[in-house]
Amino acid sequence: MIAGGFGTGKTTAVGAVSEITPLSTEEYLTSASADVDSLEGLAAKRTTTVAFDFGRLTLPDAPIPLELFLFGTPGQDRFVNLWHDIVRGAVGAVVLVDTRRLAASFTPISFFEDIDLPFVVAVNEFDGAHRYDLCQVRAALDLPDRVPVVTCDARDANRVAGALLTLVHHAAKNTPASPRHSSLPTSFQDV
Repeated sequence: MIAGGFGTGKTTAVGAVSEITPLSTEEYLTSASADVDSLEGLAAKRTTTVAFDFGRLTLPDAPIPLELFLFGTPGQDRFVNLWHDIVRGAVGAVVLVDTRRLAASFTPISFFEDIDLPFVVAVNEFDGAHRYDLCQVRAALDLPDRVPVVTCDARDANRVAGALLTLVHHAAKNTPASPRHSSLPTSFQDV
């Protein structure tokens, strides 16, 4: 899963890295959502995901080729109930964070903590946003040391793939051994 608050770059990330034309459920923002969806810091935002985004990324050069199915979630808290359906079968999640609107990150982080799904935090480096040290981001989000925190640019396929590889590595270390998960690589060197 690729999750995060409203406007953090989830649709952009799926589109940047997907080897297929992504399925997107983007709809135009309307005046009906004006009182519900704050556009503070998002003046140029015109659309929003209303169900999910879907893409695929194959990692053929891994010792055991991996095919990642990418599901981007809608970011508004009112859509969290959909996440329970989207998360079924997920190995883990990347939580995209916008440091200009850090409060939007608490819902997705709490969601994955509550369901005990491995996740990593990827700080999306928006143009013009202040660059914080990752230790400062970890402290502001009150994340335990076991949760990886990385930087990302949702527009850059290589940077998104790097965040996903961090997730694969983290999930392999934090998922109980079972026949279903035994083929996951156990280190970056294996990917």
